[in-house]
Amino acid sequence: MSTTVIIILVVVVLLLLWGVSIYNNLVRLRNNRENAFANIDVQLKQRHDLIPQLVATVKGYATHEKEVLMRVTEARSAAMGATSINDKIQAENALSSALSGLKISLEAYPDLKANQNFLQLQGEISDIENKLAATRRFFNSTTRELNNAVQTFPSNIFAGMFGFGKEPMFEIPQEERAVMDKAPEIKF
Repeated sequence: MSTTVIIILVVVVLLLLWGVSIYNNLVRLRNNRENAFANIDVQLKQRHDLIPQLVATVKGYATHEKEVLMRVTEARSAAMGATSINDKIQAENALSSALSGLKISLEAYPDLKANQNFLQLQGEISDIENKLAATRRFFNSTTRELNNAVQTFPSNIFAGMFGFGKEPMFEIPQEERAVMDKAPEIKF
């Protein structure tokens, strides 16, 4: 066997190993993203389990706030029925928006805000929302890593060949972003 053939074989083997390494890295990044969303799912399940309790507690006080309660209930149902990661992101953003509307409407009920059951539920939901924020940050971090690998050379070549694409982040919906851009009102 000549030296040229050996060199060509070594180069081919190295290129194959390099390609396998890039492909395995893309798979690892995709799996990390899916795992990160599974962590979000755990928090969302807890959130979905607490919402009916919160709605039932609020119903006793806020009988004329049915529209807000219906939006929360409908958004929860849609979120629980979502199947793909992208559908879940969209449905959970709608649920977060509905819960924000509920929080705003509750300001008119001082007795409710002093109710022990309500305070406990509110504390649990607040805790879950904080955990959700942390898991969403982790999810977005893993999504960013995957997107960087999918879009940078030379892994973008392999990503295109094997069907890897840019994935969406778990972002705040535009309606909520507009509210967040305004300075908060502070009242004493």
